[in-house]
Amino acid sequence: MNRLFTMLSLLAAPLALHATVKPHSLFTHHMVLQQGMPVPVWGEAATGEKVTVSFNGQQVSTVARDGKWIVKLSPLPYITKPATLTISGENTVTIKDVLVGEVWICSGQSNMERQLGPRPPQPPVTDWEKERDQANFPLVREYYVPLKYSATPLDDVNQQWQVCSPQTVSDFSAVGYFFTSELYKKLKVPVGFIFTAYGGTPAEDWTSAEAMTSNPALTDFVQHYDQIKYSYVPAGKLKNGLYNGMIHPLLPYAVKGVAWYQGEANAEHPAIYPELLSNMIRNWRTDFARPDLPFLIVQIAPFQHMPPEIREAQLKVVQKVPHTALIVTTDCGDANDIHPSNKRPVGERLAIAAAGMVYKQPGEYAGPMYKGFAIKGNQVVLQFTHTGKGLKTKDDAPLKGFTIAGADKQFQPATAVIKGNTVIVSAAGIKKPVAVRYGWSNVPDVNLYNSADLPASPFRTDMADK
Repeated sequence: MNRLFTMLSLLAAPLALHATVKPHSLFTHHMVLQQGMPVPVWGEAATGEKVTVSFNGQQVSTVARDGKWIVKLSPLPYITKPATLTISGENTVTIKDVLVGEVWICSGQSNMERQLGPRPPQPPVTDWEKERDQANFPLVREYYVPLKYSATPLDDVNQQWQVCSPQTVSDFSAVGYFFTSELYKKLKVPVGFIFTAYGGTPAEDWTSAEAMTSNPALTDFVQHYDQIKYSYVPAGKLKNGLYNGMIHPLLPYAVKGVAWYQGEANAEHPAIYPELLSNMIRNWRTDFARPDLPFLIVQIAPFQHMPPEIREAQLKVVQKVPHTALIVTTDCGDANDIHPSNKRPVGERLAIAAAGMVYKQPGEYAGPMYKGFAIKGNQVVLQFTHTGKGLKTKDDAPLKGFTIAGADKQFQPATAVIKGNTVIVSAAGIKKPVAVRYGWSNVPDVNLYNSADLPASPFRTDMADK
């Protein structure tokens, strides 16, 4: 009888292990759930096992199928004090210190990936030790996604949430930390961010294979992709590999929006970038079931090897794709380093954009954006959106960074003056101007701002629509 009991126990052990309810690793201690929208909760369990999720007075049940389960909690209010979520089946999982607030994805390449603490040989983030010591934000949390190219879509990355503190923040994304801590200050609610960024990576790697192959505008790009040359190729690079390894595992977590800082890796082929990024945005919006998912796009900072065409490509996306905003960085770059150390203004401007565009707080949330022009005699009158209460320059200095051309398309330095919400551009010797450019160089020296102290994006009136 003892031997029979032992045999039965051994046979039952694998079944008991398989029956263990296991939530996705996004559902761990210290997590932040998204307020105001349905919240999917999911994981693994034995097929046929009943799973119940209980939180904030709600109790939702389902039955696992093919070893997986998913439920949806109804929209939740803000919860700023630690709460407990339980997931019950054959066993019970208790998740503590749960908050409900705003959840953002912070993604892109190295300037988003760069953590607050040291990363030799890159220069230190400006004032990083002071920033670290002041990072006491217990309602700000980060979920880190490890760097991973994958040939097939992954379901989980087996990580956990971290509470922001002087002891943990050195490993947080610097831009992500500045963005979310500033957003917390504006909203006074919990803010969580999912940190999923990988240096040196192009936008197509962050897009699903289906989204790439189903877009007629990208057919030639996809068919000839192996012939496209990049000066830098990250280890393990696979087209769609970062979508598989670093985005798919997050689906379908409820999120408010995306802060996107990428483009350097596509700078050698800027003409196709507007379609690549627009396609990626559509892809994420579809897969997160959020057709209006906000995207805050950080424009590439000045650097000696970053051509103006990549900034223009990012501008084109924001001009054409709804629910997007452009974060201009002309005044916080480094001509000699692609990784500028002054990350705080980037995060602060992301928070301003989110507060204004997404949360509808009053005030201008973006820098002046070129809208159109009119030629009046020997002058070109430029119109802008996002002028706030008016255009200006830093320290009331004369405008700089403008060039103008006649029919010969030979651009020369121009005189530019602000008149109301327009800029009037001219140059001696050009009686019939045809085009104006602003900040059109790898390292633009420019100073046009609006009343909110947000800088204008570089542009050209002869921008191609192709």
